[in-house]
Parts: sequence; structure tokens; C-alpha cells
Amino acid sequence: MPRLSEVIAALDALWPPASAEDWDAVGTVCGDPDQEVSRVLFAVDPVQEIVDEAVKLDADLLVTHHPLYLRGTTTVAASNFKGRVVHTLIKNDIALHVAHTNADRADPGVSDALAGALDLRVVRPLVPDPTDADGRRGLGRVCELDHPLTVREFAARAAERLPATAQGIRVAGDPGALVRTVAVSGGSGDSLFAEVRAAGVDAFLTADLRHHPASEARAHSPLALLDAAHWATEWPWCELAAAQLDEISDRHGWDLRVHVSKTVTDPWNSHSPSPGAPN
Repeated sequence: MPRLSEVIAALDALWPPASAEDWDAVGTVCGDPDQEVSRVLFAVDPVQEIVDEAVKLDADLLVTHHPLYLRGTTTVAASNFKGRVVHTLIKNDIALHVAHTNADRADPGVSDALAGALDLRVVRPLVPDPTDADGRRGLGRVCELDHPLTVREFAARAAERLPATAQGIRVAGDPGALVRTVAVSGGSGDSLFAEVRAAGVDAFLTADLRHHPASEARAHSPLALLDAAHWATEWPWCELAAAQLDEISDRHGWDLRVHVSKTVTDPWNSHSPSPGAPN
């Protein structure tokens, strides 16, 4: 079995920590570099429910997309929920490793996994990484559909292909307009409207769209907006990442058992539609 340090080195090669945003907190949160790793669990959120799942699975390593301590801390006391997460991990000899914006920028990365879940062909990054001479890394992806769909049909595809959440898919735009090209960005994407407009796509699928940026984007152009749950747009990356680690394990003869959590950790758990609201 490999040591944790060997597995982390392989993960860092997939998602180099140096490529993360300056404000981000990626890398190993806890874990003994010399401990052996035989079972790995991938998930979006490092919350207690996921950590408890890792304990039941007898995992040695939990890899999440979201950081546990994005803004730092002065305590890991078990009297608060993040401290309880750390205590549970350490008591059960489970390491925690985070790949966040470094996984967003990777090739393949979070938005590639999102495009794959929607059966889209990736053309290029939406915001190319200037350090990548091959032009493959960066934030978001510009994609093409295999055949045109209406906005309504494309939204239905997204609702069917992405994990089910209380939110589903919110849509802004003409439901009958044709979609041939799409920009996608896993996670919060309303900071990318300028790049989306510059890409000249017919639709933009992302998460966490706020009222004013969405309203202004619609005023600029007939761009259709599809707003999915944040967790749902990033969960496909877990399957991609697990497959990548599986391939590395086979190549090195590690015989790792790699799992993907299917636990829904989206914070919204129910939805009550307004009477008479458009469907």
C-alpha cells in the first residue's frame, strides 16, 4: 500500500496547488505523511455527514473539493462543527486533502466533468490560464452540443443528468430559443459574465447566479442563463477525480479502493413552488 505522502504527490500532480487562486486554501488539512492508504473517498464538502461516511467506509483519505478552513482559524476545538470534523478525522486516522480552484483550472478539471455530464463537447477554456501554452487549462469551458436544442430541452437535459437537488434548474431566457454553444462553469459563475459574452455562446450554465448580475446579463444580450445548485455542478468532478486516481493506482500497483460519496450535501433540501409560477 502507498503512503499518504505518495498519494498526495500524485494528486498534486493532477491539481498543482500553485495553480489555485491566492485566496484559496488547498492541500492537506490533516494526516500523517507516513500512514498507509488503502481506501479513498471523494466528496464535494468536508462536512460531518461526509466524515461519518468516511469512518463507516474505513477510509484512510478523504478528498474534497471545498476547503474546510477557507478563511483560517485559531482553534480546532470540538465545541464547534469544524473542530468536530477535525477531531473525527484524527481519531479515526483519516487524512483530509482539498483540491479547489486548482481543480477548477486543471485539464481535465471541474468544468470538464460538468460538460461531460451534460454530453457537451469541450472546445476551449472560458478563461484560459495564461501560463498554459497548450491553451487547455483555465476556468470554465466553452462547449458545443452534438445537435441544437431549445433552451427548454437543454434545461431538461441538465435536470436529468445532474444530481437531483431541491432547486433543480432555474432558467432565464426564451424557452424556445435554440442552443448550439454553451459556456459552463462548475460552482459560482456570475463573475464570468464578461467572458461569457465575449465567447458569443447561446447559453451559460453555472450556479449561484445573483439577481443583479443575472438581470444585467439578460439586458446585455439574449444569452440564456441556466442556474443549477452549486453542489450539483461540482459533484461530477468527484467521479472524474476518482477515475483519475484509479488509473494512477493501477499504474503504480497500489490496489487502492476508491469511492465517490453520493450523499447530497447541498444545503437546500426542499422546494415549494409559488402558485401560478411559470414552469
